Amino acid sequence: QVQLLESGGGLVKAGGSLRLSCTAPERIFRRQNMAWFRRRSGNDREFVAVISWISNTTYYIDPVKGRFTISRDNVKNTVYLQMQSLKPEDTGLYYCNTHPERDTYWGQGTQVTVSS
Repeated sequence: QVQLLESGGGLVKAGGSLRLSCTAPERIFRRQNMAWFRRRSGNDREFVAVISWISNTTYYIDPVKGRFTISRDNVKNTVYLQMQSLKPEDTGLYYCNTHPERDTYWGQGTQVTVSS
């Protein structure tokens, strides 16, 4: 089992910003679309955003469009999620994975807590 390593979470006030990072082994990261997911209290884990391997094409779910930005560094094998204008409903445990995701790649996630 291979786990991706997420970091960068924390406690912020509504309207604040955070930048999440996720590092993966090169053999997993290269040639893969990468995505961020989150699990909010009482809910299933949900897809948040994805970035393609070649063209850096991105896609976001509607609730985060215009506030979150996904990017990747193919030298550092790292994918980022820049989160701005955070809302309390963004609170949750954030994970990265390939897209489509693989069960064996889930890491521990990084907690994001947004206070009102």
